[in-house]
Amino acid sequence: MPHAFSRRLEAGPLLGDGATGTLLYARGVSLDACFDVLNLNNPRLVQAVHADYIAAGADCIETNTFGANRFKLAVHGLEGQVREINRCGVRLARDVRESAGRDVLVLGSMGPLGKYLAPLGTVTADEGRAAFREQAEALLEGGVDAFIAETFSDLAEIALAIEAIRGVTDLPIVAQMAFTNEGVTFTGRSPAEVALTLSRLGVAALGANCSVGSSTLYEVLEQMVPAAGGLPIAIQPNAGLPSRIGERLIYLSSPAYMAEYAGRMVDAGARLVGGCCGTTPQHIAAMREVLDRRRPPARVAARPAITVSAPAASEAPGLHLRRPPTPLQRKLEAREFLVTVELDPPRGHTVEKLVQGAKLLKERGVEIVDINDGSLGRVRMAVLPTALLVREATGLDVNMHFTCRDRNLMGIQADLLGAHALDIRNILAMTGDPPRAGDYADATAVFDVDGIGLIEILRRMNEGLDATGSSIGEPTAFCVGAALNPAAEDAAREAERLHRKVQAGARWVQTQPVYDLAALDRFLERAGGSPVPVVVGVLPLHSVRHAEFLHNEVPGISIPEPVRRRLREAGDGALRVGIEMAQELVHAVRGRYGGAYLMPSFGRFEVVAEVLDALH
Repeated sequence: MPHAFSRRLEAGPLLGDGATGTLLYARGVSLDACFDVLNLNNPRLVQAVHADYIAAGADCIETNTFGANRFKLAVHGLEGQVREINRCGVRLARDVRESAGRDVLVLGSMGPLGKYLAPLGTVTADEGRAAFREQAEALLEGGVDAFIAETFSDLAEIALAIEAIRGVTDLPIVAQMAFTNEGVTFTGRSPAEVALTLSRLGVAALGANCSVGSSTLYEVLEQMVPAAGGLPIAIQPNAGLPSRIGERLIYLSSPAYMAEYAGRMVDAGARLVGGCCGTTPQHIAAMREVLDRRRPPARVAARPAITVSAPAASEAPGLHLRRPPTPLQRKLEAREFLVTVELDPPRGHTVEKLVQGAKLLKERGVEIVDINDGSLGRVRMAVLPTALLVREATGLDVNMHFTCRDRNLMGIQADLLGAHALDIRNILAMTGDPPRAGDYADATAVFDVDGIGLIEILRRMNEGLDATGSSIGEPTAFCVGAALNPAAEDAAREAERLHRKVQAGARWVQTQPVYDLAALDRFLERAGGSPVPVVVGVLPLHSVRHAEFLHNEVPGISIPEPVRRRLREAGDGALRVGIEMAQELVHAVRGRYGGAYLMPSFGRFEVVAEVLDALH
């Protein structure tokens, strides 16, 4: 299945962002400073740049990692922090994207090494390849949607970068060279020669950026199109040539001028346009207007209206109002294999990206989605409005996670009654992650009850009573599930809690990610089995580093050595092997357990969609 970037590129022209360095410089960062280390030292400044470009209408934003390879970082004594700086750069961009709620693509930016390759310089091909691979691995671990190798002057060097990226992932690559005022690269290669060479290297798009302004790169584009073999062209010019006024660098091209050229570039065949040095959010906003006039966008969907129709019911004098079972409940009662996919609420107040992901999953046959509730102790949109917006936009049945951390006993019951009134009736009852596990270490948690106590409250509501035994009128009709961690350090305590949850009223249990069904079998055997269906968590692995991180740093997840070894042996095919292992696991689960609970990493819904193919 095509990656998200490739699908979007095929659907229509994309608008990139503008210069990161220009805005950082304008906001007080010295030109000779290391811009990349700001990911660690001043993350809010970097995120402000991303946010400004998203607000201006960019479809893609680039990570602040252009110079984050070992050679360029060594100038600042930071060569040992390549992985940390790149991973953090992706996380910052992704967090801003989530806060905006728009379906913006995050491109991992990789620039030249900053040193010449042999024989002109001292860097060997093996050393260059290793440096590019190190950076690409870190960007991949962070969760980029695609890579952009940009501002290269040497075809041999950009070929090394592409080879290194392709050695760790099959994610799309945009390859861009820099050109002089004479319309050739700094090593004398013509646009046609560049396009022909790059088109043979397995890239998703090729083109030019930086160094010169719009008029020169327009001419470069015209020469590239016939030589590119039908590949999309990406053009991101500077805002003209810079001039120094006092202590400041000033670029002369106005937003209107660059926007006019962006429109002409799209008409001439460009599929990705944006800006490089000197361009600002004002330039990108002007380009957005021009592109939207050429193709009325469907990119900003109207916020789905929340409509609550009266649920189907059997109503007669003296009889209780009866709600029909939810689709999830019907599947449980029929002992059908249950498939659900996890969705994280956005970090901002819009759900466009989440809804698009849910629609993709629905196209692949998903009928039920799980909506998380404050997982990992991070601030996100509240779970109930997220569930409503997703359901109303897609028609999918929703399993709403509900935790005890942020609500006292009164708040828990108030929110549950509201959810039921809005016909959100599948509840996965959970204790919740403590604030200290996330961004708010000083925030206080409530925990009036734990997950078992929450199930008891839900059972009482289904009997028409609140937690104190007072009547709530008509009984509710919640379908209640519970969480299970088969890899818990205290297996005996987890088994005891499993049976208490079932006794309290849980109709099914969902596990943490499982990578060894035999271990789950052994846990349940020691626990005396499960009286209710077990829905097994499946989280596809993207790389060896992803697996090691989950195994060593995330509580409740254990990944056997044979699984990690298989990823290591897969080399550049690790993502494909991760998908295959998840497919194998889903196939095995289908024959032994009640369902599969799929969890996308990094918002990669297309990966989960591929895993779902195992069910067909």
